[in-house]
Amino acid sequence: MATYLAQVSYTSAALAALMANPQDRTGAIREPIEKLGGKLIGVWLAFGDYDVVCLIEMPDVISAAAMALAIGAGGSLKAQKTTPLLSVEEGLAAMKKAAASGYKPVSAK
Repeated sequence: MATYLAQVSYTSAALAALMANPQDRTGAIREPIEKLGGKLIGVWLAFGDYDVVCLIEMPDVISAAAMALAIGAGGSLKAQKTTPLLSVEEGLAAMKKAAASGYKPVSAK
């Protein structure tokens, strides 16, 4: 399964609701992730650009997109970002494949 970094920022209304009634939202995201065939590796609260950071495994890119769409459509977020993560081995394989691709950058000549 592929691993993804999911980062979300709540709307001010959602943050106000959480402050009025603090709650662990882990179950609310674990269930749909598992229903889509994935696994929630971990959840962290954060401050800065994003309020919550999650590591998830999903069986394919369509399932990962479905999860991002479902969460985004809920109305509690002002921003979200899903980043596919590569293992070091996958990254090295991608570098080798890129080097052999024959791509030529734009030049002035």
